[in-house]
Amino acid sequence: MLTLRQIEVIRAVMVAGTINGAAKLLNVSAPGVSRLMKYTEKSLGVRLFDRRHGRYVPALEANDVFAQINAVYKKVEDLQFTVKRLESGHGSELKVASVPSIANMMVPRAIERIVRKHPGLVIEVDILKIEEAMDYLLLEKGEIVAMSYKVDHPSLDFIELARGKLLCITPEDHPLAGRGSVSAADIARYPLIGIDPNDPYGRIMADIFERRNLTYSMPIRARFGTTVCRLVQAGLGIAVIDQFTVAHGAVSGIRLLDIEEPTAFQTYVAVKAERGLSGFAESFIGLLRAEMAAVVAAGN
Repeated sequence: MLTLRQIEVIRAVMVAGTINGAAKLLNVSAPGVSRLMKYTEKSLGVRLFDRRHGRYVPALEANDVFAQINAVYKKVEDLQFTVKRLESGHGSELKVASVPSIANMMVPRAIERIVRKHPGLVIEVDILKIEEAMDYLLLEKGEIVAMSYKVDHPSLDFIELARGKLLCITPEDHPLAGRGSVSAADIARYPLIGIDPNDPYGRIMADIFERRNLTYSMPIRARFGTTVCRLVQAGLGIAVIDQFTVAHGAVSGIRLLDIEEPTAFQTYVAVKAERGLSGFAESFIGLLRAEMAAVVAAGN
């Protein structure tokens, strides 16, 4: 049987008409092409070319062979075209979702990177409340959801993303703004713009206040971190926010302060159990994890 390499060499000789020309087309040595041609004709027991004045002319008795070789070569080109389309993402779609804290800065940066890698890929992004994530996956509206915590559910699996921390944010002219770090007691002395204590991030800080018997005032609550940041920016109070929401200078006019107490949290990607992920989804998870890890490594 002819190998694909033999077919490639035979066709190159057909096109170029000489061994040297075929070698240049294939970017290999001429003696290697000559040896393979002799071996191929000997193993097939068929004369493929007539040698005339230094040129290789297809032998009449091999016309049917050449017709089949051209057909095979065309199929190989079609296969290469299909593979390139698959690599670029043409004809493919990726559907992902995220909770707002990760969707604010991290998801767009990961999407930017995957679009550069697969420019033909169609991407659909949803921003979900935590309680909406399960239906999104179970009803197969998309492949993955970036989550701020994981839940116990028999039909969902969770893949770790990055381990982040909370920060205290203040207006630029606030009394705490010039400090590098603050304690829970420092934070409790000022009116807080807060996220619901039942929220994963809100619960971390609420537990710290409770353990230290600290009372605090929270005259304003907001559903999403981006709203909290804007309220702080307007000078209406200080807040505690996750570092991913305010990464890369996402919000101007505020100061980012470390919190002295431990506030670490783990983020995840939720997927439907026993459902394989597309290569594009796996690539997106890796890029999202890398973006978040870079934020963690950079600190504030």
